[in-house]
Amino acid sequence: MTDTFTAPAVKPVIPNFSSGPCAKRPGWTVEALKGTPVGRSHRAKIGKAKLAEAIDLTRKVLRVPADYRIGIVPASDTGAVEMALWSLLGERPVDMLAWESFGSGWVTDVVKQLKLKDARVFEAPYGDIVDFAKVDFDHDVVFTWNGTTSGVRVPNGDVIPADRQGLTICDATSAAFAQPLPFDKLDVVTFSWQKVLGGEGAHGILILSPRAVARLESYKPAWPLPKIFRLTSGGKINEGIFKGDTINTPSMIAVEDYIDALKWADGIGGLEALIARANANTQVLVDWVAVTPSVAFLAKTEAIRSNTSVCLSFVDPRIAALDVDGQQAFVKSLVGLLDKEGVAYDIAAYRDAPPGLRIWCGATVEASDVAALTKWIDWAFAKVVAGLKV
Repeated sequence: MTDTFTAPAVKPVIPNFSSGPCAKRPGWTVEALKGTPVGRSHRAKIGKAKLAEAIDLTRKVLRVPADYRIGIVPASDTGAVEMALWSLLGERPVDMLAWESFGSGWVTDVVKQLKLKDARVFEAPYGDIVDFAKVDFDHDVVFTWNGTTSGVRVPNGDVIPADRQGLTICDATSAAFAQPLPFDKLDVVTFSWQKVLGGEGAHGILILSPRAVARLESYKPAWPLPKIFRLTSGGKINEGIFKGDTINTPSMIAVEDYIDALKWADGIGGLEALIARANANTQVLVDWVAVTPSVAFLAKTEAIRSNTSVCLSFVDPRIAALDVDGQQAFVKSLVGLLDKEGVAYDIAAYRDAPPGLRIWCGATVEASDVAALTKWIDWAFAKVVAGLKV
């Protein structure tokens, strides 16, 4: 049978639009890893030097204050967040803020695992964030800056008081290097370098303010801490963690890849350039959605819309008329077509999110590739809709 749907002529050069691990930096090849001290101990002089270089470059590119400590920790962003929760919480009440699956996971940690009795939970549906006016910043506050699975972000740090008594613990993965982070309002910042800089997985970054360090040195949790979570020794901060003496054995290949990405970021203009690239990628989708009635942003309020993990819903009446299973089947067929054509990989919405698309627009993606992708989504949409029985 003749195909009456003409495919677009141009494909994205890099079809990797996954929200983690994300696309490599432009021009990346395996040659970028040739300086890796493979087969060497991370505790050898060269290994420690590499880890220290990664920390120093992180501070430079991300503009972390000089008195904040930066550590490379195990288990990606998840490990960094849980290290903070288990080590810091319990001294005072805590407000848990959640608007997507990862934030909900931190709620589970605190309410069901740590079982803190004085924890308040504030939740918002996918596509929205909680009302910060209800949050008590004299409590400790735990929240994600950018909801990777919901396409929302905190617009700025204005709602966080400078004279707060509690600690702010911020999961900033999917935000770091693509959105301004007001470090003066944040006491703990975590992220994984597999996001905006497209690094390889496995490791997380933990950034602590002087206030967070003071808490670590003055407060001992009531529960035992696994070795992998221990940030202090003899009642004092373990400074080695923040100088490249990691708690467990890191992948030096992953560290080398992160250093390469940081050098690329620094070379193109640093944080401002990274933010501008992410904004330009997202603007392509903004312009496309404006002329495409079948799709809409999951985050309806522009001020809280992410510029990295952009989440879209299908609002065409033929799709909206389907039940959730039918909508998921539609999305599966559409993303399957794009995958088969080598146009886009891994762009279905997260499994816990409403059915739709999630397109990574972080700094390592090219706007021209996003523009090419939109034409292919139009093509795939038309093909799949034509096969619907509604």
